[in-house]
Amino acid sequence: MNTKKLTIFVIVIALLGLVGYRIISNQSADEKNNKKGDKKPPISVNGSVIFEEDYANNLSLSGSIEANENVEIRSEVSGLVEKIYFTEGQTVSKGQVLVKVNDIELRAQLLQAKTKQNLAAENERRAKLLLQKEAISQEEYEIASAEYQSLMAQTQLIQAQLSKTSIKAPFSGKIGLRNISPGTYVTPSLLITNLVNISKLKITFSIPEKYASQIQNNAIITFKVAGYTDQFSAKIYAIEPSIDSATRTLQVKALTDNANQKLYPGTYANVELPMNVVKNAILIPSEAVIPVQNGKKVFVSKNNLATEVLITTDTRTEKSVLVLDGLKKGDTLITTGIMSLKAEDKVKVTIVK
Repeated sequence: MNTKKLTIFVIVIALLGLVGYRIISNQSADEKNNKKGDKKPPISVNGSVIFEEDYANNLSLSGSIEANENVEIRSEVSGLVEKIYFTEGQTVSKGQVLVKVNDIELRAQLLQAKTKQNLAAENERRAKLLLQKEAISQEEYEIASAEYQSLMAQTQLIQAQLSKTSIKAPFSGKIGLRNISPGTYVTPSLLITNLVNISKLKITFSIPEKYASQIQNNAIITFKVAGYTDQFSAKIYAIEPSIDSATRTLQVKALTDNANQKLYPGTYANVELPMNVVKNAILIPSEAVIPVQNGKKVFVSKNNLATEVLITTDTRTEKSVLVLDGLKKGDTLITTGIMSLKAEDKVKVTIVK
């Protein structure tokens, strides 16, 4: 009986030893695997060392080009077009007759009105002489005088209508395409053509309200348009006195010379508005910035590990972003491979200037 118990005891001890051996072996294997994982090669990325510089804070905006003066040419009176004195696309001078509307009826009315006016003038003269001789009453004289004044006003009205049959250019500029021909019956609602003055052009754009206090009249802006590599300049001449409550922006207008007529109204303009100079500014490449739910972040390298940093930014250019908070001089910013990085990843940074 004692032999049987001893045998069972030995078997139990052997089993416990085997279990313990397996546990120790597994722990050793896990430690080896972890050590192998620790030897995962670092990720190769490019980076740059943050430095400070003075930054001329230019605001990039979208604008539109408008004619300095632009008007629709219409007739103030109705009638048949008798003569057209302009050629489409031609430059015309202020006061130049563009269209002549037939005025035969108005001239006949004017002749009739002048005849009546002359008769009324003679009646008024006679009534005045009779009044002086007390041959008529004051009331009778006033009736004759009123008749004369009324007919004189009627004559002036017809003369004014007659002058409107000659449609003239209100300012010097270039005529557009015409919508009429000789013999067309024009009315005030019918568009004859457009007249634009493009010797000077207006650049209209809007700036965010936070920059409103920095904008001033006579400031010089630069802009570019599609199709030209040239950079053009303009001078601010008008600023809207109030912020648009819907867009929270301030509208601004600038004037540019267009004597060579390179630019056309209606063109889209990329405006660069010079603002204040920022001292000791930190600029980073746009591609290093990652938008996140609560703002923007970047990766910096600390002890060869990728570290997430939340940043506050201001204006941006085509290639750079101005950083207000989150980075400091001497930080190593990671600029490539950022979309595949995770916090605490090992990195090997190649500094690129």
